[in-house]
Order: sequence, then structure tokens, then C-alpha cells
Amino acid sequence: MAFLEFKNVRIAGMAAGVPKHVSSNLHPELNDNVSSDYSPEDFIATTGVKERRTSSTLCTSDLCYGAAERLIADLGWDKKDIEGILFVSQTPDYILPATACILQDRLGLSKDCYATDMSIGCSGWLYGLSSLAALVNSGGIKKALLMVGDAKGRVKGKMNPLFGSAGTVTALEYSANATSLLFHLGTDGSGFDAIITPDGGSRNQITESSFQYYEYEGKKLHRLQSRMKGMDVFSFGITTAPKSIKKLSEHFGLDYQDADYYVFHQANLKMNNFIVKKLKLDSSKVPNSLHLFGNTNGASIPMTIVTQLKEQLREPRKLLCCGFGVGLSWGTVLFETDNNIIISDLVELEDSETSTYVV
Repeated sequence: MAFLEFKNVRIAGMAAGVPKHVSSNLHPELNDNVSSDYSPEDFIATTGVKERRTSSTLCTSDLCYGAAERLIADLGWDKKDIEGILFVSQTPDYILPATACILQDRLGLSKDCYATDMSIGCSGWLYGLSSLAALVNSGGIKKALLMVGDAKGRVKGKMNPLFGSAGTVTALEYSANATSLLFHLGTDGSGFDAIITPDGGSRNQITESSFQYYEYEGKKLHRLQSRMKGMDVFSFGITTAPKSIKKLSEHFGLDYQDADYYVFHQANLKMNNFIVKKLKLDSSKVPNSLHLFGNTNGASIPMTIVTQLKEQLREPRKLLCCGFGVGLSWGTVLFETDNNIIISDLVELEDSETSTYVV
């Protein structure tokens, strides 16, 4: 079991960027990746997803860039002092180079900047936060940006009404006075195919058959689109998330019931309601952003914090966050905010605000 503690890392701020375009799930004719018996009312009641932000031109890096510019300005940071970028996404700009390298230049950061990518999904913010916190904790990097998001609309094909596009930025800085960040992380690779994009990697390279549609759980997909074993993932989520939270609590000698807010990966409303019930949590302490943004993969936890807890974080709060999904992988973190954390207003980007880093 991976239990981690970082004592010298402060979460200085958070921001989120989304496409300005809103796609409503009330209109099935606008969602071409639905089963023949799709009912808007039933879908919304089960998933909690009323609308999402989508774009056919904005990449994840565009959304993260917009959020980063806003957050850096709100923090009053000098860009030359930002020494690290970690970009976490399953929709990078290119197979190579790392998108973090492009963002370093696009943001105008120093060339003495650590920059790398991480390919992971729904638990991505937890894995990214723990990895970047480890670098900041050492004192070698004083200020860094964690960028997490996905832009599903950029993957050509039919758009699933569950998913929305978003890019988030979490600013970390070295602080000897910071309270500890406590983590529990885990992986079960035996479920690697529970959520998978079959083609496009070196195992199954792209061929003409990659673009041929086939029937999968009532939907028409091709092999360059992600597919999910719905019931397997549901069972995994409602079982693993409560266990992870309890393990973290037991390992560090804490009571998870003492947290002020619980922020879960926004998989779907039914799943999260099961988790809340299993942990016997007060639902008023469990914010969700599904109704406005859908499942935004690894971005969903910081997205929920930015859009649902901005006012509440004007004073110190203890947050317990848990993400779970692709891998299969999961992670839980407990941390405390202070009076000076900056939560930027949501950044909405037009389709024209795309990167010029194109070849």
C-alpha cells in the first residue's frame, strides 16, 4: 500500500478552464453516441449530468493554459519563479513531445523548468498531486503547476453524453509552515481493460479497421474511442473508494468524519450516492459538479472545488478527496487549506482560443 505524507507543501491556488459551448443532455438529437432507448430524463436522474462543456477545436492544453494564465495573475506570481509543470491527461497534444514542454514555452516560463506528462485518468489529480508534492517537498522546486484535464470532444467520433471537457491548474509552493498532505494510492492492473481505448498505441497500432464502428453495450464505437465495462467500473468505484478512505484514516490515526468537505471523482451521481451512504457522510458536505460539467475525468475533483467551494474556502477547511477509475487505479488525499488560498473564477474559452503550436 502506498501511504505518503508531505509536510512542506502548500496548495496556493486552483483554477479551471472549460469550453464556452454548453451541450445539453435534454436534447438527445444533439448526442449521437447514445443507445436507441436513450431517455434524457432517466439518464439525468441516474448520472446527474444535465449539461457539459464541449468543443471540437479546443485541446486540453488550451483549457489548462487559459486556467494557468488566470491563476498566475490572481496569485501575483512572477512566471520566472515557476520551476515545474506536471501535465496529467489522456488527451495530450501529440504522442510526442510531452505537452508540458509546449505549455512551458506557451506560458513564457523559465527554461530552467521541470516539465513532464503523466498519462492517467480518473485518479489523475491524486497521482499528479502526490508526484509534484514530492518534488516541492524536497525544497528543490519552490513553485509548480499541476495541470489536469481532458478534452474528449477533440477525439474524432461520437461524443458520450456523460463526459465533458475541462482543464484545471493547481498551484503548489514550498512552505515550512504547511500542514501535511496525506495520501493513500493504489492500483489493480488486472482490470486494465475495464476502461480502455483499444487501438492507437504500440500494442494495437492504427489500421483501417480501427475506424470501423461496432456495437458495444448499446452504443456504436470504433477502436480509437474509449469503451467501458459499466457494471465492473460501478462495482469497483463503490467498493474501492470507501476502502481507500478508511485505510488512509486508519493508517494516519485520523477520523475521516472530521473533514469539512468530501470531494469525489465525478463519475456519476448514482455511484457517488452509494459511496456517501457507505461512509455515512452528511450529503451537504459532498459537493458535486456533474450537473454542470459532466464527468471531466482527472479534472473533476479540482473542477468541483473551483466551482462549488470557492466561497467556503475563504476560511481554513479540511478537505478529503478521492478519485478512482482507469487503470484500474485510485487515490485519496486529506489536506487543509489556509486563509490565503486563491480560487480563481471559472475561465470560459471560445473555440478561437486555440494553440498556435501546430505542425
